[in-house]
Amino acid sequence: MNQNQLLTSRQIIMLYIGFSIVYISGLFIPLMENDSAQHASMAMRMALNNDFLHIFKGENPYLDKPHMHFWLAALSMKIFGINHIAYRIPALLCLALGVFSTKKLAEILYDNKNTGYLASLIFLSAQTIILSAHDVRTDAVLTGFIIFSIWQFVRFIKTQNIFSAVLAGLGTALAFSSKGLMAIVIIGFCIFAYLLYSREWKKFFNFKIVIAALSFATGIVPVLYAYHVQFGEEGIRFILFNQSVNRLTASGFEETSPDYLFFFHTLLWAFLPFSLAFYFGVFEKTAFFIKTRFRKTEGYEFLTLGGFWLVMLVFSASKFKLPHYLNGLIAVLSVLTAAYLFEMYRKNSIKKIKILYGIQLFVIFAVLIGIVLLTVYFTGIPHIIMYLVAAAVYGCLIKVIFSKTDYFRKYVSASLIFAIAVNIYLNTQFYPVLTQYQGSLKLAQFVNKNHIKKDRIFMLKGYEPWAFDFYTKRNTPRVDAGTLKKGDYLVVYDEHLNQVGRKYKVVDQENHYRITRLSLKFLNPKTREQQYEKMSLLEIAE
Repeated sequence: MNQNQLLTSRQIIMLYIGFSIVYISGLFIPLMENDSAQHASMAMRMALNNDFLHIFKGENPYLDKPHMHFWLAALSMKIFGINHIAYRIPALLCLALGVFSTKKLAEILYDNKNTGYLASLIFLSAQTIILSAHDVRTDAVLTGFIIFSIWQFVRFIKTQNIFSAVLAGLGTALAFSSKGLMAIVIIGFCIFAYLLYSREWKKFFNFKIVIAALSFATGIVPVLYAYHVQFGEEGIRFILFNQSVNRLTASGFEETSPDYLFFFHTLLWAFLPFSLAFYFGVFEKTAFFIKTRFRKTEGYEFLTLGGFWLVMLVFSASKFKLPHYLNGLIAVLSVLTAAYLFEMYRKNSIKKIKILYGIQLFVIFAVLIGIVLLTVYFTGIPHIIMYLVAAAVYGCLIKVIFSKTDYFRKYVSASLIFAIAVNIYLNTQFYPVLTQYQGSLKLAQFVNKNHIKKDRIFMLKGYEPWAFDFYTKRNTPRVDAGTLKKGDYLVVYDEHLNQVGRKYKVVDQENHYRITRLSLKFLNPKTREQQYEKMSLLEIAE
């Protein structure tokens, strides 16, 4: 038994190919409302207007998330055209950077290439990361830059390489330019935890760290300049201080959850299929460090565990919590989990792995039943070839489950194949069908198909059906109904028809559902009709 290898070279290659199919298939899913379609329409405005210094949400200045995600998406649209594939390309590239950086960080910390490969595959399999590649917001870009920065900082500490110091500072600047101080908090806590245990303070705090600081300062100049151009000094204060403080205190935001354990139980689904192994690892490693009173021990590191606890304590104290806030930490958790699985393997912890494997089998077969029910009652089989691909991957999974390999290898390979099979199904069968229940998307498709004059189309003020904007490739003006002229068109929710106050003709009407808030009543065909809103395209008659 090779105790330094849980996956063979052939398995690693096949798993990378499998996840490539998952992530590439996600490029073709229509955008979901609200955030993903909203961000795409914001980047589209930059591309259409050739204005990268001003950022708007609809027609209103957007003083919230920094510019980097929008810049990259707009640049991609300038190159590849305005479409959802172009919008997602930068996010996919940043996640690829995250995969490589996760692998390299694990190799530096544990001096084992197989640990590096496993950590990168666990990162690729995390459900929240797969979601972030097609339901694209700022988090995919942020995640890639965060783990790249952590890797480069550790590499700088170990080698004193000046180029690593430059890259570490630049990576931190790019992460900051993607989501503000949250990025620095995650990177800073992880490096602090590493230094706390390794005692390599002098290797960090020397004259070379000034180079990293200068690289960071230079790297954030573009986003600070853009804030200053649009918002003046208020914009600079906002991104350097107010944005993160406001989210921690829910100032200017509706408090989302007072639950201090929110992020802990969110990880149960966000880090599938390795969430339980991660929890085992966290609590065992925490007990180990407490028992040894943090004495430095060969083969152990504190970056991943200490970074996790420090970040989770700060995030859990926040009054404004959303599940995707964890994404920037997922790569670090992947390294921790990979290392823990290898530790169990070396110690031959049969009882623990049997527990993990037994629970995983229950999850696998429960999800398989769920997929059958979804196919029968909701999606049908819209894309037969990809359905057969997903079925073939499930066949490989069943073969692994009934193989005579040891439990450790079966648990790891079955979990990774399971993630591939489920997400090929979701990306090619489920989400493409689900997105067609967005009335805003269907109205945009109607407008494009029937060549309706887009410059005559308007919405009521306050409307946010961003998919309509993006798929008509136009930031639709929001107006008062009284300003409309004969021959104009109005996109309106049917509940607001009484606000039109004009004679009109219904040109098209579509069912609309907020698909990011799925419910069993919507998935059930018998009760689905009752869950719809209606969206209409009206032509003003006089």
